Amino acid sequence: MSISQQSYSNHLRLMSVCALPLLLSIGCSTLPPAGNFHRTESYALPSAEKTRLGNKIAQASATHAGNSGFRIITAGEDAFLIRVQMINAAERTLDLQYYIFRGDETGRLITDALLNAADRGVRVRVLVDDGDTLSGDEQILALGSHPHVEIRIFNPFVYRGHLVILRAMEFLFNHSRLDYRMHNKLIVVDNSASLVGGRNIGNQYFQVDPKSQFADDDVFAAGPISALLSAKFDEYWNSRWAIPVADRQAKAARDNTAHNVQRQANSGTKYMEKILSGEPYGGLISGAWPLVFAPARILCDSPDKKDVQQGLRSGYLMSQALLESAREVHSELLIVTPYSIPAPDELALVNDLRKHGVHVGVVTNSLESTVDILAQAAYSGYRKPLLQKGVEIHEIRALLGNTNGSGQTKHIARYGHFGLHAKLFVFDRKKVFFGSMNYDQRSRHLNTEIGLIVDSLELAEQTATRFAAMAQPANAYTPTWQGRVGHRFNIIWHTEEQGVPVDYVREPVRSSWKRLQMKLLSRLPVDKEW
Repeated sequence: MSISQQSYSNHLRLMSVCALPLLLSIGCSTLPPAGNFHRTESYALPSAEKTRLGNKIAQASATHAGNSGFRIITAGEDAFLIRVQMINAAERTLDLQYYIFRGDETGRLITDALLNAADRGVRVRVLVDDGDTLSGDEQILALGSHPHVEIRIFNPFVYRGHLVILRAMEFLFNHSRLDYRMHNKLIVVDNSASLVGGRNIGNQYFQVDPKSQFADDDVFAAGPISALLSAKFDEYWNSRWAIPVADRQAKAARDNTAHNVQRQANSGTKYMEKILSGEPYGGLISGAWPLVFAPARILCDSPDKKDVQQGLRSGYLMSQALLESAREVHSELLIVTPYSIPAPDELALVNDLRKHGVHVGVVTNSLESTVDILAQAAYSGYRKPLLQKGVEIHEIRALLGNTNGSGQTKHIARYGHFGLHAKLFVFDRKKVFFGSMNYDQRSRHLNTEIGLIVDSLELAEQTATRFAAMAQPANAYTPTWQGRVGHRFNIIWHTEEQGVPVDYVREPVRSSWKRLQMKLLSRLPVDKEW
């Protein structure tokens, strides 16, 4: 992704770091005035088993000791298709919660599916964050004018346009509120089937954009766990942070979207045959794509996470539960994360695990593959201590040598714009975490997150295999600590190019300018922003 394509948030946060003294003196913490909208509480569908989907899933769960069924969705195109097909299959309710909902090709096709669902009487609720929106993303707001659809925005900017300077100024002068974001990713159909993981809505998350493709994972869940996920959605939906879209906003978005209808119809043609095939969703429901039934639990932050952390409210902090699971491992902890920026207690935990002989492996982005240079700058300060502790690190390359297990097609991968967005933890190959939480301090303190821990040897082994596919020499740089040479700390990056082992004594990157950017930015106090 080029700098011009990056979202506002990275630039806004950089400005906030540079203007920190000003922010401390003028920060404001109030939400926009509540007098211009009407908000009513609403909740998940009761008696989900009365729908065809709910009845089928309830029967399957009953034959597996009441456990839910799961299947990992790795391929980007499958992740897009299953979302549309789940929406098409809904009978009564659809709940969607996303940090990013792009107005690009796949985003518009999903919006169109939601509109069709609403037309046949399905109640549609969509909760989107407002921290990373681009021009065109407001197309989803147009659905708010439909009688069966309600759209709410989590912690919105007052300014609704896309002029960078105005958005940046509001962010700077209201930093303490606007830096708090909802990073959750969730869809629940008829309170019976759900999808949770790391993907947002947009072309790059479904690996169909030649300019940028993200490796990512979702887990499809069918059974009682979906009702519990619905309850978590309701907490956010009815929270003070979820602001309903005003009628005028929906009308403005509808008028703006009307100009793009023909483009949407044309661009969607190539997907229609695949969507109408019914796969992969049909296979998941019919049993042709077997589900893994296992115990699972939800990890989720409260929508008032900021206040919970400060002791002002009671609630849930999912990072604590994730840390507890990591503390319990005896032999191996595997982590897949776009950013590796541990908090002090997380670094201490890794140190303790290594002292007890636990193998700790991390797959993360390289300087070459990252689209967030600030996050990479923060990570660069932690790489050395992690390597010194014996942590095995693999940094994903932008051009894959082997697409097997990447979720990417060879055609798209050849463009060389591959990056990592998945968030996975494997504990002793016995249980596995799927969710939205990065291994960084922003996810720990500044974003709300959601995920599942599934107690399944089979799913844990599948995820460990995914780790190995991404970590292989043809797909990653593996830095190793060589000790101190003169006044420099020496790291060598090992990889494989066209089947030949290659070692780099300088961090691999495609441009000297990007290397210089990271060197300069690594001197800024950006750790807690990522």
